Amino acid sequence: MTAAPLLRLLPALNLLLALVLGAWTLLFLFRIVLTWYPQIDLQRGAMRLIGWPTESLLATTRRVVPPIGGVDVTPVIWVGLISLVRELLLGQQGLLTLVARHGTGLGVG
Repeated sequence: MTAAPLLRLLPALNLLLALVLGAWTLLFLFRIVLTWYPQIDLQRGAMRLIGWPTESLLATTRRVVPPIGGVDVTPVIWVGLISLVRELLLGQQGLLTLVARHGTGLGVG
C-alpha cells in the first residue's frame, strides 16, 4: 500500500482525534467543576454522561495520586495529559500536523 491514500486520510484522522480529545477534556473540566459540589450524584440522570466515561480513569489515577488536602486533583492531571497529547499530535508543530503538511516519514514529498 502506498503512502498517498494514508495522507488523504490524515485530515479526517486529525479531525476525529481533535474531537475525541476535546470531548475528553470537556468531560474532565466538568469533573473539576463538579468537585466543588460533592452533593451531586454522578450516578443519576444526565450526570451519568459525565461520570461513566471518566470514573474508571480517575479511580485508577487516584490509587497513584491520593487527594491533596482533601482535594481530588486527578481530573486536573488528566486535563494536563490530554492537553499534552493534543499538542504533541495536533498542535502547530505536532506530529500528525507535520506529516499532513509535508508528507514526511511516509515516502511522499
